[in-house]
Amino acid sequence: MKNPLLKFTDQGIYCEPAKVFLDPWKPVDKAIITHGHADHSRWGHQKYITHHNNVPIVKHRLGAVNISGRDWGKSFTINGVKFSLHPAGHIVGSSQIRVEHKGEVWVFTGDYKIEDDGLATPFEPIRCNTFITECTFGLPAFQWRPQQEVVSDINQWWVNNKANGHTSVLFGYSLGKAQRLLKHLDPSIGKIYTHGAVENMTEVLRPIVDLPSTELITKDTKKEDLLGNMVIAPPSSHGSTWIRKMVPYVTGSASGWMAFRGARRRRAIDKGFVLSDHCDWDGLLQAIKSTGAEKIICTHGYTEIFSKYLREIGYDARTENTQYEGELAEIDIEKEKKETE
Repeated sequence: MKNPLLKFTDQGIYCEPAKVFLDPWKPVDKAIITHGHADHSRWGHQKYITHHNNVPIVKHRLGAVNISGRDWGKSFTINGVKFSLHPAGHIVGSSQIRVEHKGEVWVFTGDYKIEDDGLATPFEPIRCNTFITECTFGLPAFQWRPQQEVVSDINQWWVNNKANGHTSVLFGYSLGKAQRLLKHLDPSIGKIYTHGAVENMTEVLRPIVDLPSTELITKDTKKEDLLGNMVIAPPSSHGSTWIRKMVPYVTGSASGWMAFRGARRRRAIDKGFVLSDHCDWDGLLQAIKSTGAEKIICTHGYTEIFSKYLREIGYDARTENTQYEGELAEIDIEKEKKETE
């Protein structure tokens, strides 16, 4: 039996002919990185390769690392293996990695979604023999409503809170979800304030994407300034001393997990909005079908359930263990704590 083009090792996903890792979770010499979330982009590699738009994100999170950027669809060769990066639609700068060697093509998705959110470069289906897919929300119960409907609900919630004299505090991950929310909030309703972690990451992304103006919450910000306005903050700030300045406030959370009954209650959230940067059940199936792949490898999420279903409908599907955690791992908690005013 020949060696697979990509192997799952204790350091990460390894391409042996090229001697390069994809989103490794332990320090390696050379790493190709799909996107900037902490579970896929880790500190300690000697050399990082990623999409141009992800370069400033990685530098902001990891510091002065040795990193180079690539364009969408432009092939580059390492030890005779051809690689290229293609839009994953997950967050700004997120890529799928196409790997070609001796007539065989594999695609590693990292994290992805197929709905165009108006911010990230939309997902591009790539034909391949083997497709490595996340399945963070790989259950039939996960069915997303169109983004515009959810955004309309969020803006109306803000209007209602303002009419009741409350500050709206909306939780979303500092990289990705926060900027997606900012992009679609209606600034005619009021001012948009931000937590330090959100503001800092948003400033990194402003040269890349068009976002509305925001105002950083500092020690000098008065709660009277916030009344009736919107505050975007990371989930880690909920229950902290920082949020006391918002009183009286109403909380909301934008996450795919809000589709689960009880998730809002467990997180002590007043209002849940089902908005994810990952595919729902139908999105995963549509993405897989669009690749034409015969072999599917399922990682992080509902891997056993999803791969079993894929086998039932005719795919050669299996699971592999990784240290990626999908939407659970998008909170860089320690960094956000340090940036809390």
